Amino acid sequence: MKNKLPGTNIQITPIAFGAWAIGGWFWGGTDEKESVKAIEHSIDIGITTIDTAPVYGFGLSEELVGKAIKGKRDKVQILTKFGLTWTKGKGSIHFKNTKLNDGTPIDIYRCGSKEQVIAECEECLTRLGTDYIELFQQHWPDPSTPVEETMEAIEILKQQGKIDAGGVSNYSVEQMKEASKFAQLSTNQMPYSMVLRDIEKDLVPWSIENNVGIIAYSPLQRGILTGKIKAGHKFGEGDHRPDTPFFQEPNLSLINNFLNSIKPIAESHKVTLAQLVLRWTIQQPGITCVLAGSRTPKQIEENAVAMQFELSKTEIATINTKLAELKLKV
Repeated sequence: MKNKLPGTNIQITPIAFGAWAIGGWFWGGTDEKESVKAIEHSIDIGITTIDTAPVYGFGLSEELVGKAIKGKRDKVQILTKFGLTWTKGKGSIHFKNTKLNDGTPIDIYRCGSKEQVIAECEECLTRLGTDYIELFQQHWPDPSTPVEETMEAIEILKQQGKIDAGGVSNYSVEQMKEASKFAQLSTNQMPYSMVLRDIEKDLVPWSIENNVGIIAYSPLQRGILTGKIKAGHKFGEGDHRPDTPFFQEPNLSLINNFLNSIKPIAESHKVTLAQLVLRWTIQQPGITCVLAGSRTPKQIEENAVAMQFELSKTEIATINTKLAELKLKV
C-alpha cells in the first residue's frame, strides 16, 4: 500500500524512514554501520520512502542514506530538505550555540535565497549519490528572504529535473497561501502526534481542500509515546529530550497513564503501543505520510507492522475520547 505524493505520479509509503536520529545531532551520537543496515533493511521490507536533511548530523545522515541506497536507487523515494545552514552569517538565526558532531561550536541559520537553495540541492545530490530527489522541502521558513525567491528556486530545480516535487516544512496556513502563489507545493511537513495536534484546527482542513499532503514528523513525540520511557530513564550525552516538556513531570506520568489506558486496543491487534500510535497517526485526515525514526533493523521491523493492520472507527473514537481527557502542562 502506497500513497500518491500530491501533484505527482510518485508513490510513497505511508510510513517513511525518518533519518534525523541516524545523524546523531540532538540524539546523543550514532552507530554508522548499524544505521546503514537499518536503511537497507527498511527498503527490503517495504518502507522505501526515506526522509533526511543536510542538518541531520551536518551531512552525515544524507551520506549514510547515500551508502544504503547505492545500487537500489530505483526502489526508493528520497525526501530531503534545504534552508538550514551552519555557515556563519547567512540568513536569519535559527539555533544558537549548538555543536557539530566533532564538538565544534556553531550557530545554525535559516537561508532560503535562490542561490543557497540551488547550491544546497547540488550538495544534497552529491551526499546522496544520486542525480535527482523526489521531494525537496524547505526545512523552515526564512523571514530574511522573500518567499517568492525561495519558490522560484524550487521551480528552477524542477525544470532542471533535479527534483520531482517541492515542499515545505513548518509552514502555517498563511505562509502556505503565500508560497502557493509562486510554486506548486506537494507537501508540508509538520510535527504531529497524539499529544501535539495543533494542525488539526486549520492546517489540515486547508491542506485537504488544496491537495497538499501533510508529512507528520515526530509521531511518537521523540519516543515518549512508545511507553518505554519511564521516570528515571537514562539518556545519552547530547540527547536533548529530557529538556523538553513532554519528558518532564507531571507530563511523563500523565502520558504513560494514557498509554496504559489504550493498551487493550493494542493487545487486541497483537501490536505494541508504538505500532498502535503510528497506525492512529496514519489514519488521521490529511496525513499522506508518517515519519518514524529508526536506528536499527529491529526498529524498522517494528515500525513496518503499523502498515499491516487497521483501526476501526470505534477504536479511533475511543482513543480520541481518552486523548481529550489528557491534560498536559506544555
